[in-house]
Amino acid sequence: MIVVTGGAGFIGSNILAGLEADGRTDLVVVDTLGSDDKWRNIAGRGLADVVRPDRLFNFLDARADAIEAVIHMGAISSTEERDSDVIVENNIRLTLDLTGWCARHGVRLIYASSAATYGDGALGFDDDAEPGALARLRPLNAYGWSKHMVDRRIVDLSRRGATLPPQWAGLKFFNVYGPNEYHKGGQRSVAHQVFERIRDGGEARLFRSHRPDYPHGGQLRDFVWIGDCVAVVRWLLDTPAASGLFNVGSGKARSFADMARAVYAAMNRQPEIEFVDMPVHLREKYQYFTEAKIDRLRQAGFTAPMTELEDGIAAYVRGHLQSDDPYI
Repeated sequence: MIVVTGGAGFIGSNILAGLEADGRTDLVVVDTLGSDDKWRNIAGRGLADVVRPDRLFNFLDARADAIEAVIHMGAISSTEERDSDVIVENNIRLTLDLTGWCARHGVRLIYASSAATYGDGALGFDDDAEPGALARLRPLNAYGWSKHMVDRRIVDLSRRGATLPPQWAGLKFFNVYGPNEYHKGGQRSVAHQVFERIRDGGEARLFRSHRPDYPHGGQLRDFVWIGDCVAVVRWLLDTPAASGLFNVGSGKARSFADMARAVYAAMNRQPEIEFVDMPVHLREKYQYFTEAKIDRLRQAGFTAPMTELEDGIAAYVRGHLQSDDPYI
């Protein structure tokens, strides 16, 4: 049995689809569905069970002998969440409690970290698990800090020889895009937001640059196709000896303007891009450049190529966003 927390969310539901494609039928979702259409993300899956987060540990305790791995994607994922106590409870405490449970029961753990742990990127984007290197990172928001604290704690436990899950992997996801992100509102990928504006007769809208060394729309991100993220998780499940922190990105920074042009191309339209001022409250915490170093992932044995931006956008737009059923 594999338990996927946040399984009805964006990345979690795509992981479930990938595991189901591998023939897994013993998949359990732990998530809060609420009153919107988030349930549609898992409507196509043949699940063994759906569990509310407040019943997670009761469920785990009752089935400890049957559980092979916990894939922990559940979190408060908004970078603009202001209630730090909520973030501590959901992102730090829950992840560390799950780590302890998996260690005690010999269950493998794969959890979501984030590129937000790198802060403004001044120290680079190298997933060096050496404690001193981790300690120097300065995330820009409470979400990034919560992921960073968990990474530091687990790496420190590993360094001191403490009992950890037989496999543990923290995945530092960069800017992921793809199907099943529709419930995320303002946290959806730029690709999806641009598509909607074009579809509805508007122009792509991007932030102006507020730095002289970057043109408008020239801010750079490591955009990674969701299928590549799923491939990494599937590889980890097939490679139980691989543990540690791993960047999950394309390894290649591309501009927001590149992203917008790729959406236009996938829709067979000529680019029309409008630039708007970035909200003042974001300017001091805005990353102008991210690019994953994926050397550790490659050295650990993950050899699959990462999807080029234009190919991923074409697959997303034509295979999902323009489909009558955009869900996987």
